[in-house]
Parts: sequence; C-alpha cells; structure tokens
Amino acid sequence: QVQLVESGGGLVQAGDSLRLSCAASGRTFSRYGAGWFRQAPGKEREFVATISSGSITTYYADSVKGRFTISRDNAKNTVYLQMNSLKPEDTAVYYCAQSRDGGLCSADTCVLDWGKGTLVTVSS
Repeated sequence: QVQLVESGGGLVQAGDSLRLSCAASGRTFSRYGAGWFRQAPGKEREFVATISSGSITTYYADSVKGRFTISRDNAKNTVYLQMNSLKPEDTAVYYCAQSRDGGLCSADTCVLDWGKGTLVTVSS
C-alpha cells in the first residue's frame, strides 16, 4: 500500500496561483500513473489532471486545461499540480491519486490509492 500526503492548499484570490504537492511513500511510486481529483462543496468528486509513470503523457479536464499543469519528480516520489489563474469555481478539496498501473487515470475506477485531500479556496 502507498501513503499519499497532499500539501499546498490554502486561501487565495481569483487570478492567483498555487502549487499542490503530493508526497508518496510505500509502494514504488515511479511505476504508477498519478492524478489529481477535486470535490467542491455539494458536488461529486471530479477528475482534474493525470500523468503517466514516466511523465510521457498528461491529460487534463477541459475546465482546467491551459491553467493547470501536472508534473512529477520520481526521485522525490512527489507529484505536483501547478494551478494558475485560479477561479472561484476551482474551490474544492483536492485529492492526489495513484493509478493501478503506469498509465493515465481519469476516473475513480482506475485509482488504487487516495490521499486525504487539501483544501483550496479561491475568493472572488
């Protein structure tokens, strides 16, 4: 089993930037794809971004494409989510996820492990 710990959330204003980090321990993290999901108040959890094990491919939800960038540093067992031009509708708890294999993962069904989440609040 892997442990995933997110950090970097906080309260920002619209237009600001934040970088989330997800530190992994346990299972060999570099062999697996990873992703970020989010859950806004009163809404279901949704996919945000995903990256393959070797950082070869990435995939984004349309709502964040061009504003968010996912990356990883396998030497540090860490996945990042750089969020720019934040909007109030980006307010949510952001969850890090490890996929069941080395590929992309954009749905709950391909997630093997979840972090506990970090809250991002964007004020208008």
